Parts: sequence; structure tokens; C-alpha cells
Amino acid sequence: MDRLRAIMNALRVNDSVSVAELAAEHGVSEMTIRRDLDELAQQGVVRRVRGGALSLLLRGEEPPFGVREREAVEAKQHIGAEVASLIADGEAVVLDGGTTALEVARALTGRRLTVLPLALQAVSLLATAPRVRLVLPGGEVRQGELNFMGPLTESSIEALRFDTAVIGCCGLSAEHGLTAHDLPEVAVKQAAIASARRVIVACDSGKFTRTAFGAVCPISRLDVVVTDSGIPPGEREALSAAGVTVRQAG
Repeated sequence: MDRLRAIMNALRVNDSVSVAELAAEHGVSEMTIRRDLDELAQQGVVRRVRGGALSLLLRGEEPPFGVREREAVEAKQHIGAEVASLIADGEAVVLDGGTTALEVARALTGRRLTVLPLALQAVSLLATAPRVRLVLPGGEVRQGELNFMGPLTESSIEALRFDTAVIGCCGLSAEHGLTAHDLPEVAVKQAAIASARRVIVACDSGKFTRTAFGAVCPISRLDVVVTDSGIPPGEREALSAAGVTVRQAG
């Protein structure tokens, strides 16, 4: 929901928000804002106080999976379908975690593929897919995100070779390349990219306005970026100039 993202952006700037001010800014009732703040409190984003809320997010952190899952839903569904159309039956695919990659998993459930998912949400989706050969990595599971991470995950990926790596991101730009907030996640993405013949990045256009803490790789290491119509023209041109194919979904 755009309003939740706007509230979180306000919290990053001011560290606290007022119910009355948010209601006036967004043109909704104070009851609606209270419900929004209660939802963010349940996600661990804020601590509710009288008349508003205080931020619990560090500036270098991304919002929890449950919040991101409700953002740009239609765009992510189109991106997932477009990425799936680029993958041929019989391929071996390593599938990153994250909300956009989860839509890719949904689009792959009827396909004949070998898939190594890097998040439990995708494992759950693909476990009952009749023609998917499901391979699981070892390692720890990151609380909240439910992504696999750590040395066991990295070594599992490094022991295999994939036709395609489908990678999500927290930020993407010509200047800073592909970035992610969580450092263990950076290492897993790098292992997936190194083990694949082709790298497809699946990301909504909002990621082009952000640069996260950890550098994963430069754009020259990518083969295809699948995004939506909101991609800034300058970023599209820079990707194309670096030899990256840009596909607009939807």
C-alpha cells in the first residue's frame, strides 16, 4: 500500500509521526491512520505511542517482507509472468528470495524445471508443483524474510551450475549496480550469480530510486532486467549501453 510506504518514509526522516498530521496529509480519517500504525507495529516497524508512533527501523534496513508483499502487487505479478516467459522448460534455475521473486515462483508452478529456491515461501509454492524438480539449499533461515543464508547456503549453491539465476534486489542503478540491505543476503546473491550462465534481475521500478548498503555486482554482470513502466529513462539507457536487455512487463 502506497500510504504505508509513505508513512515509513516519513519515519526514516523524522523518527516519529503524528496520527493527526498523517490523517491530514493523506486525506483519510485518524482511525484509518491508527490502523495503519497498528499494522506497522505488528510488523515490528514502529512502536505505538500516544497520538502517533516511533520508528524502530534503522536507516539502512528495508521494510519487513509482510509490508513489501502488499506493495506494487500488480506490477510484481506482471514481472513474474514476464520472467517465467524467458525461462525454457528443462532449465535449472536458482530463484532468489523476496516479494518479486515469489511472483516468479507462482508463474513457474506449471513448468518442467529444476529449481533451487532461496526462500521458504517459494519452497512452499513449488513443493506441490507436479513437474518441478525441487532442490533445497542448506543453511540458516533468516527470521521474518524466511530466506536461506550463511556458509551452508553459499556452498550448496557453489556446488551446482544453473542455466538461469533469477535475482531480486533492494536497489539497482547504473552508478551503484545491484545492491541489498542484508550482508549475508549479498553473499548468497553473489554465489547464485557466479553459478549461473544467465542472470535475470526481477525488480519493480521503485528499486531504481534506491541504493542499499551492500554491493552485490555491477550492472555489467547482468544479462536481463525485467521491470515495469516506471523505470527512469536514464537508467534504461545506461543498462542498454552496458549490454543489459531491459524488458518492460505489463
